[in-house]
Amino acid sequence: ACEGVREAVVIAREDAPGDQRLVAYVIAKEDARPVAGELRTQLLGSLADYMVPSAFVMLEAFPLTTNGKLDRKALPAPDQSAVISREYEAPQGEVESAIARIWQDLLKLERVGRHDNFFELGGHSLLAVKLIERMRQIDLSADVRVLFGQPTLAALAAAVGGHADVVVPANLIPAGCTRITPDMLPLADLDQESIDRIVATVPGGVANVQDIYALAPLQEGILYHHLAAEQGDPYVLQVMFGFDSRERLQAFAQALQSVVSRNDILRTGMAWQGLESPVQVVWRHATLAFEEVGLDPAAGDAVQQLHERFDPRHYRLDIAQAPLMRLAYAQDLANQRWVGMLLFHHVALDHTALEVVVHEMQASLLDQAEPLAPAVPYRNHVAQARLGVSREQHEAFFRDMLGDIDEPTLPFGLLNVQGDGSGIEEMQQGVDGALAQRLRTQARQLGVSAASLVHLAWGQVVGRVSGREEVVFGTVLMGRMQGGEGADRALGMFINTLPLRVSVGHIDVRTGVKATHARLSGLLGHEHASLALAQRCSGVPASLPLFSALLNYRHSAGEAASEQAISAWHGIHTLGMEERTNYPLCLNVDDLGEGFLLTAQAVVEVGARRVCGYMHMALESLVQALEHAPDAPLRELSIVPADEREQLLVAFNATDAEYPLEQTIHGLFEEQVRRTPDALAVRHGRHQLNYRELNGLANRLAHYLRKQGVQPDSRVAICVERSLDMVVGLLAILKAGGGYVPLDPAYPADRIAYMLEDSAPAAILVQTATRGLLGETAIPLIDLDKGIWQDEVAPNPQVPELTSSHLAYVIYTSGSTGMPKGVMIEHRNTVNFLTWAHGAFDAETLSKTLFSTSLNFDLAVYECFAPLTSGGRIEVVTNVLELQQGEHDITLINTVPSALKALLESGGLSEGVDTVNVAGEALKRSLVEALFEQTSVKRLCNLYGPSETTTYSSWVSMAREDGFA
Repeated sequence: ACEGVREAVVIAREDAPGDQRLVAYVIAKEDARPVAGELRTQLLGSLADYMVPSAFVMLEAFPLTTNGKLDRKALPAPDQSAVISREYEAPQGEVESAIARIWQDLLKLERVGRHDNFFELGGHSLLAVKLIERMRQIDLSADVRVLFGQPTLAALAAAVGGHADVVVPANLIPAGCTRITPDMLPLADLDQESIDRIVATVPGGVANVQDIYALAPLQEGILYHHLAAEQGDPYVLQVMFGFDSRERLQAFAQALQSVVSRNDILRTGMAWQGLESPVQVVWRHATLAFEEVGLDPAAGDAVQQLHERFDPRHYRLDIAQAPLMRLAYAQDLANQRWVGMLLFHHVALDHTALEVVVHEMQASLLDQAEPLAPAVPYRNHVAQARLGVSREQHEAFFRDMLGDIDEPTLPFGLLNVQGDGSGIEEMQQGVDGALAQRLRTQARQLGVSAASLVHLAWGQVVGRVSGREEVVFGTVLMGRMQGGEGADRALGMFINTLPLRVSVGHIDVRTGVKATHARLSGLLGHEHASLALAQRCSGVPASLPLFSALLNYRHSAGEAASEQAISAWHGIHTLGMEERTNYPLCLNVDDLGEGFLLTAQAVVEVGARRVCGYMHMALESLVQALEHAPDAPLRELSIVPADEREQLLVAFNATDAEYPLEQTIHGLFEEQVRRTPDALAVRHGRHQLNYRELNGLANRLAHYLRKQGVQPDSRVAICVERSLDMVVGLLAILKAGGGYVPLDPAYPADRIAYMLEDSAPAAILVQTATRGLLGETAIPLIDLDKGIWQDEVAPNPQVPELTSSHLAYVIYTSGSTGMPKGVMIEHRNTVNFLTWAHGAFDAETLSKTLFSTSLNFDLAVYECFAPLTSGGRIEVVTNVLELQQGEHDITLINTVPSALKALLESGGLSEGVDTVNVAGEALKRSLVEALFEQTSVKRLCNLYGPSETTTYSSWVSMAREDGFA
């Protein structure tokens, strides 16, 4: 037993998902005061480092259950005083000393203790790759997950030898081979017929085939998107260069060719036709396509012309042919230079590989290619991915992380992850050195990587804009942690996109950081799993994406250019690089060593600038909380920048407006009757009524309803076909003091029955054609076809007890989340809404309004009452597509985007339509542009609002001259 300890118990606590640690609870002997550091030292004498608790909590007594047993749930979580402070202790043994020397070199430190934490000292994922490779070079192998899970020197040293490297099967195709057989291809499952067919596609035949093997996981996904793209390819990347002479251009091309000749992956083509699974074919010889393009000096900028010629939105590389890159160039007379566009396919190169290409090209430009280390075959990585962690292990990990996730995480409701990169905008925003330093300081104090804080901040953003507290997004992993020997300098597509689950709800900030780091660390051990496998382990249906947002955190800290580098690249300038994505929302975070660079790629409708702003604010809020309130719940942190917060909370809410507080809907109508009694009010086919006639019919029916017992807040159902009677019925119910409950005759009988039972109306207005839809009911039925109310008096009914606070109508929701629910709206809500409508849409616009919406949707409130309270005419039709018949004189229509699209395609939008309102569906820019191009419509309004907010609560108006907003 440890000195000074009377009793102790050790448990594995998991205060945050994925963050499990050993905690010791200690009762000291009398007059003894053991401290955590001393206890740790004593335990290390007999236990392995990973078996020693990370925290020691001192207690007066153990909490017990009523049965006298230890109450584990009552044991307190360790606070800061329970955590061991890291005092220097020299490395012990050859292994610790060897690893310490590597740490000192990589982290630029004079001294490293055996209990020092890799991340507290400034380590990160890229240095982790270098560390594992340096250890491998001195025959020390370890699982990278140990480094991320228990990042102390002692823990890493203890794990040495516990990780077996994958043995990469040898390439069995000999030089001079005349026929490749299945037994020569240990990394591909092909029959002889398939092999022969593949070989026949390679220039030079079998003599030019060096190897054939399977694709890495992300390569499979990229190939899928390449084949699915109808035009262009989101994975064709461009880098534009400028050259001060043709000789420098040719030297550049020769250097690039030397890199192609050195590296297998650059001499590789993809084969998939007629195969169960695609493979990649390494050619022995492949010549870089070096093509001069004739440009027209009068057509403008040479760089722009080259870009348009090879725009990935319509240009494709033939990925069956090696090399998967080409160099197109042209003379730029206006700027007295040559310009070259390097096109390459992402299936062959990732961000880190590009840096290796630059390094090797530089050696060639300096005639120093000989000292380069031997190229690392890409097949080594494929072998690691295929033969390393088993499918069963991958599945167990992802089931544990994602098994209870049954809905996708869709920020801003973005669902399409099969895009071609079009409709995406890009914006960059820097994170200054001061904020970056504060972030790194917090990461080190918590013993985690800066990447973990960035992932949590992105989780905050994704959570807020998707309305979720358990979020899943894709994170781009380097794929080189377990890539085998030489992975840090190998060319190829190593990166992999995998889902990461992040909790951003009730847990506190500090716990959230630890939990995110733990999940991210665990994910590293499965960096070679396929995204398809991970998604299958979730509860999300296969027809839906698991996520639609992506985070790519990468280290891009460049060293100062040496004199050699300056000499090598003299006369060669990078003019720009373009990357594209198939995801609708993507954030690249470049760790520049001191600061960070945020690059957002987002669909135009969301806005890349907005995404950068959210992420920057999320980082600020996270760091601020860690510094001053680490116990605050994550959900309380803001991601909204100050200017947008001001707009949302103040500007958008500056909606105070005068409106008649005591007025009713029918009161507004009656005022209009007095102003324009003879104006046309409603038309249906060949039948029409002016304001006086409509008011008189509604008054007679209202008096009849009063005699049937209708009074303020009475509910009166209306189940009639679209006609003049429908409008008369609505006004009559309101005039009698009741609130109308619409029952669409097109609804199923069981839905109508449910709504009747739930609303319990005092009466039901019907027609002969709709009476049978109601079945047997004890509720009084008033058949409008019989006209028994026609002899009632015509004056406006006087209902003294009726106020603007009484019920106007009940709208039942769609029931998509269960049974339909009735939403009760008062007169004052609707009068307020109508007052806004009269200000936003002038009388001329409302003068001829199409009334096409079912009464069961509150859009009908706008279509019916906005015109009738401003002197306009409503035209009652069955649906908006009746406009295709071309017999309607209309100035304003309300519809959904899909119906508007159908009207445009059929030419059904008449010349007189001045304004189009849309709601209910997402509105695409292309539809707005088509509307203004094909018609004379002056304005399109996009409106939104749940029934509870009285039809609309937000809107944007787009004038023809301004276009999409």
